[in-house]
Amino acid sequence: MDLTKRNPMPCQDPLIRNKNFDEVNLGYDAETAVNEAKRCLHCRHRPCISGCPVNISIPDFIKCVADGDFEKAYEIINQSSALPAVCGRVCPQEKQCESKCVRGIKGDPVSIGRLERFVADYHNKNAAIKAVERATNGKSVAIIGSGPSSLTCAGDLARLGYNVTVFEALHIAGGVLVYGIPEFRLPKSIVAREIEGLKANGVVFKTNVVVGKSISIDDIFKKHDAVFIGSGAGLPRFMGIEGENLKGVYSANEFLTRINLMKAYERDSRTPVKRGNRVAVVGGGNVAMDAARSALRLGAQKVYVIYRRSLEEIPARAEEVEHAREEGIEFKTLQNPTRIIGDESRNVCGVVCVEMKLGEPDESGRRRPVKMEGSEHILDVDCVIIAIGTSPNPLIKATTAGLDVNASGGIITDENGRTSRKGVFAGGDAVTGAATVIKAMGAGKKAAAAIDEYLKGIDK
Repeated sequence: MDLTKRNPMPCQDPLIRNKNFDEVNLGYDAETAVNEAKRCLHCRHRPCISGCPVNISIPDFIKCVADGDFEKAYEIINQSSALPAVCGRVCPQEKQCESKCVRGIKGDPVSIGRLERFVADYHNKNAAIKAVERATNGKSVAIIGSGPSSLTCAGDLARLGYNVTVFEALHIAGGVLVYGIPEFRLPKSIVAREIEGLKANGVVFKTNVVVGKSISIDDIFKKHDAVFIGSGAGLPRFMGIEGENLKGVYSANEFLTRINLMKAYERDSRTPVKRGNRVAVVGGGNVAMDAARSALRLGAQKVYVIYRRSLEEIPARAEEVEHAREEGIEFKTLQNPTRIIGDESRNVCGVVCVEMKLGEPDESGRRRPVKMEGSEHILDVDCVIIAIGTSPNPLIKATTAGLDVNASGGIITDENGRTSRKGVFAGGDAVTGAATVIKAMGAGKKAAAAIDEYLKGIDK
């Protein structure tokens, strides 16, 4: 076996998977997982752990996989991560733990994420969810939102003996994991299983509760000793160009919510969504890839991804870009929309784009895209999806006194999630704006530790 090469991930054929919503990656079998685990060098300094926002003991769980002790591997992961089956699928390991892997210096890094997924799937297949007997300390914490930061915070606090109640605005718990990420990347049964595990540990979920409307944070404090806000970043951003109010223009947030949460891809679904013939998705992140690949699966004959920088600078995961291209999605890089055209019935019939060139680096360190004069052209489309980012919803700030936010609407916290209001903590996208699942989980873990200190009187 060539130890410099990682074991490939088996997946559906591109021309088959682009017509269904079944999971694309099929996962390692036991033999492949053991072989991949044996590539680990077990470095003395364990640099991979420093790349993990929740500090999983990566070499230890990988050694257990190499030894064939998959349940022990799961126990090690579960000490640090409340959502291993999720993280193994959607986290950008290539930019985090795997980027620190010494094996990657002279070859491919160890496939840490694929091994995490294998271990979690093995456990979920072979172990039943069991109610956990735990001693409670009599104190109660309310969690607002049920995305990755909230679920992590809830899990850690429950293990510490707190009575935890999660308030979710939608009718299903899971936050962005259920409304934002498509079934072909993250099956909803995986998320449901992780949530059932939290319930078995004593966490209570209350859905259809809109904090700031049906209940306020002041109301919550009447029954709880501390509050964690993990309400995410569900407010979509638009470009502010002409034609964004035409029929057939979606934010990626709305488009994906209709498909993922409301199952609009099913032919008998009562949730409407436009099944465009020619679709343009504006943006270059993972959300843009999800929207483009979903549009293709809805039956679009042509899907374009319009991105104002080059393909080398696209922020989406390399695997997601590769999968999208394999499935037939066309990338229009170094282009930017300037207006959307509609017909007499105000239906989308095209998008006007200009070509761009890369100039000097901006504050992010990336070369700034500059418009090329006289390069306007029309792309013939009947549906446009804007996927250029989201911001935190302003509802909680607008209804909560003493909570400071920044210019982008994010809740201001210290490094451990403490806000300007005593007893209120926050983390994840509600603080940073849209980011990765694992970074949100890391924020939830830090906040749980800070809440524990606060309620024990250590943090005065």
